[in-house]
Amino acid sequence: QVQLVETGGGLVEPGGSLRLSCAASGRTFNFVYMGWFRQAPGNEREFVAGKLEGGYSGDYSDSVKGRFTISRDEAEKMVYLQMNNLKPEDTAVYYCFAADRYPINAGRGVDFWGEGTLVTVSL
Repeated sequence: QVQLVETGGGLVEPGGSLRLSCAASGRTFNFVYMGWFRQAPGNEREFVAGKLEGGYSGDYSDSVKGRFTISRDEAEKMVYLQMNNLKPEDTAVYYCFAADRYPINAGRGVDFWGEGTLVTVSL
């Protein structure tokens, strides 16, 4: 099985920054599309960002576009999410995902999920 392990979450003040990391390990898998969802308390899990293999530009939700940047180190099977100018509305558990196809149809095409890392944006 493939494992995805997120790190980098924590408490940050509004306007601050965090960098999330997702490390993939396990059996051979075609990591076509990787990225991040998040789930805020009381809300549904929502797409945040994703990036195809091969150097394609990332996909972003409107709420994070211009503030978040997704990147991948495909050789090391790593995915990162640089989060700048964080807002209280960004508070959520962030989940790394991996899929062997694109698009992922609102998450239904996701093959593997990390267990999540909590990001809390508050004073």
